[in-house]
Amino acid sequence: QVQLVESGGGLVQAGGSLRLSCAASGSIFSINNVGWYRQAPGKQRELVATISRGGRANYADSVKGRFTISRDNAKNTVYLQMNSLKLEDTAVYYCNADISTKGLLSNYWGQGTQVTVSS
Repeated sequence: QVQLVESGGGLVQAGGSLRLSCAASGSIFSINNVGWYRQAPGKQRELVATISRGGRANYADSVKGRFTISRDNAKNTVYLQMNSLKLEDTAVYYCNADISTKGLLSNYWGQGTQVTVSS
């Protein structure tokens, strides 16, 4: 059984920072690509950032220069450092990962963590 657990969300003023964590646990052989997604009320879930196992990162245009995705493979954890937060960053943030367990590659989602940016 594999679980992804996000943490680090909360309420922050515009211009502030938060760091989200996504920790994977269970019978994990390896974690491949990981992505952070977000979903604001009334909107579709959108991709925020991805990172490969080797550390190659990609970002949505809306967060480039403000957000940084990183990973610690030894801890099975991926981070999303969010700086210069804007009101429009308010959303539930989800972690998504391709994880190998005993020879099987499957895709997993976390339960989400709320990020609220206030003026």
